[in-house]
Amino acid sequence: MPTKICCIGAGYVGGPTMAVIARQCPDIEVRVVDINPDRIAAWNHPDLDQLPIYEPGLAEVVSKPRGRNLFFSTEVDQAIAESDMIFIAVNTPTKTYGKGKGMAADLTHVEQCARRIAQVATTPKIVVEKSTLPVRTAEAIQTIFAQSGNGIAHEVLSNPEFLAEGTAIEDLFKSDRVLIGGDSTPSGTTAVESLASIYARWIPREKIVTTNIWSSELSKLVSNAFLAQRISSINSISALCEATGADVSEVARAVGKDSRIGPKFLKASVGFGGSCFQKDILNLVYLCRHYGLEE
Repeated sequence: MPTKICCIGAGYVGGPTMAVIARQCPDIEVRVVDINPDRIAAWNHPDLDQLPIYEPGLAEVVSKPRGRNLFFSTEVDQAIAESDMIFIAVNTPTKTYGKGKGMAADLTHVEQCARRIAQVATTPKIVVEKSTLPVRTAEAIQTIFAQSGNGIAHEVLSNPEFLAEGTAIEDLFKSDRVLIGGDSTPSGTTAVESLASIYARWIPREKIVTTNIWSSELSKLVSNAFLAQRISSINSISALCEATGADVSEVARAVGKDSRIGPKFLKASVGFGGSCFQKDILNLVYLCRHYGLEE
């Protein structure tokens, strides 16, 4: 198990995730680094109400390990050099230019992190993709490492987050599953086990799912697409209910009793929003078109 880990990116994913890891693993030093000094200052603010993210329970989680084994800093290079495991949790917005504009994920920040690691690290690291990424991104990261010419072999893992706004802390403590993707090589298997051993401190082993790295990268996009599809479907049925005199809430309750379907995400409303569903669906559609799967 690693004794020092860091996370590049102190946003919605990196901050809460690392805070939970630090709280549950007091023997591991956790550093969250970001180039935005204002964001780091907010994470370090004595008044926990000033944290840059509001999530129920977050302040309590941060308060115990902060200053003990949880640190927030702008010292990115130092954290990279000293850590055994490095999480990349930076934004991957939809591209606004070039090939894939309006659909594909912009991997600029991820690639910058990979180049920084390649430049700074003098020992092999376990690099964990925490950002939502298109499938085969790990290949691009490994290419950046290989082109650095320093001969250091880093292991790349995929560990997508499945957090919902408003329940992120609960989702982290009581995850439906933790997904870890890695290579089947001996070094890849060891890296996967190293990450799994961290989550196993509070997540039952049967909920820690390991796959190959491409399956892990793709699963996050597919999961969000399926959830968005359920919302869109029940909204379509709502219109039919209005036309026929049926009650959509009663239909949803009846349909949700089917164990093959389940009751979640069957509440008719104005449609899905937020920062992830639309972005991830567009990314998934772009990937399908990229591989010639127009249907």
